[in-house]
Amino acid sequence: MRHNADYALDDLDAVRALVDENPWATLVSHIPGRGLVASHYPVLVDATADGLALVSHVGRPDEALHELGAHEVLVIVSGPSGYVSPSWYDSSPAVPTWNFVVAHLYGIPEILSDDENLAVLDRLVTRFEAPLPNPFLMHHSLENTAYAERIVHGTVGFRLPVTRVEAKQKLSQDKPDAVVDRVIAALRAPGPYANPALADRMDAIRPREEQNRR
Repeated sequence: MRHNADYALDDLDAVRALVDENPWATLVSHIPGRGLVASHYPVLVDATADGLALVSHVGRPDEALHELGAHEVLVIVSGPSGYVSPSWYDSSPAVPTWNFVVAHLYGIPEILSDDENLAVLDRLVTRFEAPLPNPFLMHHSLENTAYAERIVHGTVGFRLPVTRVEAKQKLSQDKPDAVVDRVIAALRAPGPYANPALADRMDAIRPREEQNRR
């Protein structure tokens, strides 16, 4: 990822929040003799870790595909992103751009035991079922618990202590306040590039950006 200090996201708590809000991640490995491989899975922040760590699992045989645990992997987590038209700036010259939030998280996975993997599966189910009016939790019934204990053997759980973070949020921080206001308004308006999530993210960082400039 191209280094740009103006857009760096260095706050680990902000990176944790990014993962919490956008748990669908891309797992990338470089395998000697085979090159790059990638898979996609939901991940959770390990709240018990002193630093930043992720937990998840892969379906077999992805653990072999990635040679999981044998070398460093890259997990990519993306937040809101979208096109920004120069017509929204009301100034010239101007060029189009793309605003985005993304984190690249590196580390060597630690393989979990079946019991640990089952606990992670329970956390994943609870995380995504909890907002529903009638959550279907993993231990919803004895039958469901027994089923989960059977299928867990088809997965390999892992914990990823993150040893390196490259995170970036490019959200028009280099533009005057009036331009940012117009971009946010355009993203919230109906149209082909309506993107309220991106507008909300731009709006959310403004107090922090303004405080940093003082």
